[in-house]
Amino acid sequence: MIVEIAHFCLILALVVAVVTAIAPMWGSFYNQSILVRFARPATHVMFVLIFISFAGLVHAFATDNFTVSYVANHSYSRLPFIYKICAVWGAHEGSMLLWILVLAGWSSAVALFSRQLPEQAVARVLSVMAFISVGFLSFAVFTSNPFERLLPYFPIDGRDLNPLLQDFGFIIHPPFLYMGYVGFAVAFAFAISALISGELDSAWARWSRPWTVAAWIFLTIGISLGSWWAYYELGWGGWWFWDPVENASFMPWLTGTALIHTLAVSEKRGVFKAWTVFLALITFCLSLLGTFIVRSGVITSVHSFAQDPVRGLFILIFLAIVVIAALTLFIFRAGAVRSTGRYQLLSKESFLLFNNVLLAAALLVVLFGTLFPLIMEAFDQSVSVGAPYFNLLFPICMLPLLALLGIGHWLHWKNHPVERLLKTARNILFVAIIFLVAMSYWIYSFANTIIWISLFIAFWIISSILYDVVDKTKHGQSRLVALKKLKSSYWGMQLAHSGLAVTLVGIVMVEYNSIEKLIRFAPNDQFEVANYQVTFDGLSKVNGPNYIATRGSFTVNENGKEFKVHSEKRRYTASGQIMTEAGINPGFSRDVYISLGEKLEGNEWSVRIYIKSFVRWIWFGTILMALGGLLAMSDRRYRLKLKQKIA
Repeated sequence: MIVEIAHFCLILALVVAVVTAIAPMWGSFYNQSILVRFARPATHVMFVLIFISFAGLVHAFATDNFTVSYVANHSYSRLPFIYKICAVWGAHEGSMLLWILVLAGWSSAVALFSRQLPEQAVARVLSVMAFISVGFLSFAVFTSNPFERLLPYFPIDGRDLNPLLQDFGFIIHPPFLYMGYVGFAVAFAFAISALISGELDSAWARWSRPWTVAAWIFLTIGISLGSWWAYYELGWGGWWFWDPVENASFMPWLTGTALIHTLAVSEKRGVFKAWTVFLALITFCLSLLGTFIVRSGVITSVHSFAQDPVRGLFILIFLAIVVIAALTLFIFRAGAVRSTGRYQLLSKESFLLFNNVLLAAALLVVLFGTLFPLIMEAFDQSVSVGAPYFNLLFPICMLPLLALLGIGHWLHWKNHPVERLLKTARNILFVAIIFLVAMSYWIYSFANTIIWISLFIAFWIISSILYDVVDKTKHGQSRLVALKKLKSSYWGMQLAHSGLAVTLVGIVMVEYNSIEKLIRFAPNDQFEVANYQVTFDGLSKVNGPNYIATRGSFTVNENGKEFKVHSEKRRYTASGQIMTEAGINPGFSRDVYISLGEKLEGNEWSVRIYIKSFVRWIWFGTILMALGGLLAMSDRRYRLKLKQKIA
């Protein structure tokens, strides 16, 4: 009965979404206040209905209701309870329902926290978001029903959740990623509303900015969690593989980053308005493109939900409708969104423009490398675009961007004196060189030029941030008082940029200063790698809740300090799949990563040993970026009432 109620609520939510997509927009065009005021309560009702539907699916998993096809295919009676709950988003139908729930949640949040905005503007925004909901709800109801029954014949037990997903990373990674993906729908809806009304002033940019930053924060954390999860779970020792599905989430992150910066310029200086609108449109369109890549079955990936062609065609048609409608509206209405500010070549505005150009170039590199094989496959041509392509071209865009970052944030608006620029750059360069020299005792053995260049750029960014803080607090009687007067948005910017520098160090060091060894190991054998002596202590059997594992135990001696590392080969009882669980000893400047491979002749096993240099700095940097975004959102300016300015 609960399943039927949940299914009915999903269908009813589709009906409410259709009405919400039409009625408030109609009311905003023809000044019908009743229809305009209908938008907020209808949005909340839609959220409640979808939440009930999602809760019903959760209940089916929690109670092992194998009469539901989706539960039977992706759960198991002996599956740990937490994974039974999270198995809801473990495959296509349930993850799509989670996507819809997140979209409804963002819509409801906009309806709740937009009381200071004109009713007609809110009605248009909520109507656009309801239209997006109509597309995804239709997809779920007509092609991806998660409540399909197996009556009267149903299995007594399920097929189990994919072993790759039975991990803590699976619990938190998809929700964060979807919050980021879908959150950009808010910026998209406001951009459409701005194009319809022809109004995009600084007040709109100021109000839209925290929503965009919030989506960016979630997406940053989601991508970082996915990288961390793949690193320790897949047993390959890598943190990023340029997989098409990874790229699908990375592309809207690049344009979302550009959007945050152009919103800042539009708010403060009234320039780049049309470009800001375009970025808001294209960022969400890239999120939809990611949905198509993941769910259409056009690619094979450990991350994807490969499905039948009908589902892929549905998403492709919906993507085409959204992209064509949005870009057509932009073409005909962009002229009404005019920039008002003026600036010189040497100014903060120009450097933010360079920032956007380089981010757009990076996007094109990733977009081409992701889609080109798919396009060629449509013509029966097999083409592979792998890591060498991305590793060659992507840094060409990003390293200049990072170098410019060390200048752009302390430049003046409108115009910056050349003499002051040269003096400041010289001082920052001097500090960066001091940092590099001071670190030379630690990095003296690094022969790779890319490492030295990247470390210098990272120190250049940090030195620039320190110099800017000192410069902004040098006036006045107390530096401490001056520090307290700096806005939280300023500290958020500096923290996010610092995180980018830290991540750069982690990426370059792990790529160019790590060690990998594949060896044959028998119990009691020893092997030396760099400053580490690894001893294979032996094997043991471990019985898990739904698997049986062979555990390899290793003793590692690092310059006289010993520690244990355990790696497992797990066989899952329901599916019979065998998975590797790597053993990792984390550290500040390195990870010792041991992966137990296949059994060889006699007592020997293949074992991979990695020494991953500074790999944790990658994720520590992304944490700093996310915290920087939170600080920026906490700025009191975003909590001011803007109704008079917007009206």
